[in-house]
Amino acid sequence: MHTQRRSNAFNSIRPMPARLVHAGLRRLAGRLQKSLLAALLGAAFAAPVVAVPLTVPSLQSPSNQEHHVGKVIFLELVTPDIVRAKQFYGELFGWTFHDMQSGGAVYTEASLYGRPVAGLIQKNVAAGEHRQPAWLGFIASGDVDAVKKTALERGAKMLFAPHNLPDRGREAIFSDPQGAVFAVLASSSGDPADVLAVPGEWIWSSLITSDPDAAAAFYQALFDYEVFELPASPGTEHLMLASENYARASANSLPMEKAITPPHWLNYVRVENAPKMAEKVIALGGKVLVDARVDRHGGKVAVVSDPSGATFGLIEWPDTESKEVSK
Repeated sequence: MHTQRRSNAFNSIRPMPARLVHAGLRRLAGRLQKSLLAALLGAAFAAPVVAVPLTVPSLQSPSNQEHHVGKVIFLELVTPDIVRAKQFYGELFGWTFHDMQSGGAVYTEASLYGRPVAGLIQKNVAAGEHRQPAWLGFIASGDVDAVKKTALERGAKMLFAPHNLPDRGREAIFSDPQGAVFAVLASSSGDPADVLAVPGEWIWSSLITSDPDAAAAFYQALFDYEVFELPASPGTEHLMLASENYARASANSLPMEKAITPPHWLNYVRVENAPKMAEKVIALGGKVLVDARVDRHGGKVAVVSDPSGATFGLIEWPDTESKEVSK
């Protein structure tokens, strides 16, 4: 049971509409992960990849004292073609890149306006492997080892044990009881401030799962979320996860065809015009999985994939709308 769960009117929060997310799930694939990121999902399970010793940059430079437990503070991508990935995301969002090499591996930091927005790591897929690139979200935590203990007690699987990374902090990777993969990070340089993301930055994360209620209770135990029940289509659930009076993520029901779509996290980048950006995705070699359509707040959202198959969302988000929770 949730310790807190309520129906609530939100002040300018843009929850993802269940009907939109559901429409595209049947075409989305899963992934397998490893840290530093490391993530490549298989059909309905995840397993760790061999660790690659990498030196990665801090999240905040200069360091700050901000810590926002429960916030998705960073995303990373494993891809078999990092050159093509940089070209795609650079032209799509205006990201710039800084390459680093260590132990024979290549890690690239993506930035926008001088702020880090993502990490990319090259990982070749062996012949016969049925995996595809995917984005992995890192959720802020003050104590990764405590999260590990609680997560395992509640049925999660550990994919990559807690470990320290110079300049980055302490992190670990898990799959939740339904199989969705997520990472936890205690940043040694602080967390990004709670300000509205600009176009080209990540702004929202949705957990698409077979049991939103149980999933919300699981993540609440890990990050002390408040859980809010929002209107949803008949037979589905749409739950909002919040901390520090900010909306952090949502938990949505899988479609009826859940047998072919494993539970997973879907992350969204803020854009000014979702239909035009979806067209640009196609022009750059990606695919549109869910056509741009109007959400419940009047803006448009779409679900797309990059040329290698990594899936993400596009969402319009007016400057007048914040993510603060109105109580």
